[in-house]
Amino acid sequence: MKWIATIWGIIGVTAFIGTAILRLYEKAALAFTGDYELTTMHWVIMIAFSIFMLIAEGYRGFQKKFSPRTAARTQQLFLHPTLKRTLLAPFFCMGYFDATKKTRIIAFSLTAGIICLILLMRLVSMPMRGVLDVGVVLGLSYGLLSYFCFLVKVFTKVDHGHSPEMPE
Repeated sequence: MKWIATIWGIIGVTAFIGTAILRLYEKAALAFTGDYELTTMHWVIMIAFSIFMLIAEGYRGFQKKFSPRTAARTQQLFLHPTLKRTLLAPFFCMGYFDATKKTRIIAFSLTAGIICLILLMRLVSMPMRGVLDVGVVLGLSYGLLSYFCFLVKVFTKVDHGHSPEMPE
């Protein structure tokens, strides 16, 4: 059961982030189809926002917080599977349950915030929406790659140094 739970957890987390990347990539690509004329200002905004998202979302959000914790929780799933954790493995890995209060609050707050941002982005017209989506795609891609790197680390090193933030 531990392999099934672990693989399901990894696939679920990857699908959650990967689906967002693919959907946003499609929107971002629309800005470059030739139907829209991108100005110098669009390019400047795209480059600046992409750098911001790589640092804020990719590095600070994923590499420093989400990815190490999620990878450590994936290892916990492997070491201590239960029926509930197996069935809801992606949600366990992301910290929605069997986690510290702080981790659960962060997981639910980020989900609510992401939903609000998605709804707000629907109000932004093309090509600006596509220009901004480029930065989000880069940040999420960086984040997914960092998750894979941390998975390798937690499953190959005995003392990987990352907390799964489990309740006591």
